[in-house]
Amino acid sequence: MMIGLGPLLLVFMLGPCLTPPTLAQDDYRYRHFLDQHYDANPRGRNNRYCDTMMRRRGLTSPCKDTNTFIHGTSNNIKAVCGDENGMPYKDNFRISKSPFQVTTCKLRGGSNQPPCRYRATPGYRDIVIACEHGLPVHFDQSFYQP
Repeated sequence: MMIGLGPLLLVFMLGPCLTPPTLAQDDYRYRHFLDQHYDANPRGRNNRYCDTMMRRRGLTSPCKDTNTFIHGTSNNIKAVCGDENGMPYKDNFRISKSPFQVTTCKLRGGSNQPPCRYRATPGYRDIVIACEHGLPVHFDQSFYQP
């Protein structure tokens, strides 16, 4: 018995349309999280670093008030979403079991219109993130107090 190409072609064409939208949305939210908060190998971690990174990441139109860059590997950040390097924290957040190297960039001056100038605060701290389907999708900017 022979099956025509029509049904087979239909399956291949409809397959991507039947992919659950949450998976594609989670991937987008994870990539957006990385764009805003991840920098594996920072150079400088000073005010110039913040000015450059905020501009490169598209966070200067208007000027974002505060943003934190997490340094390390994306796998270590993802591990906070599981029990390997994370614990439940408050509502739907996770807190890291170990500190990460971070650089927090805070807007200097009163205007949120470019040119944007930032003050860098380098440090090490536990991170608090929201996760969906095992992927970080939101960074809690508030400073965790032990």
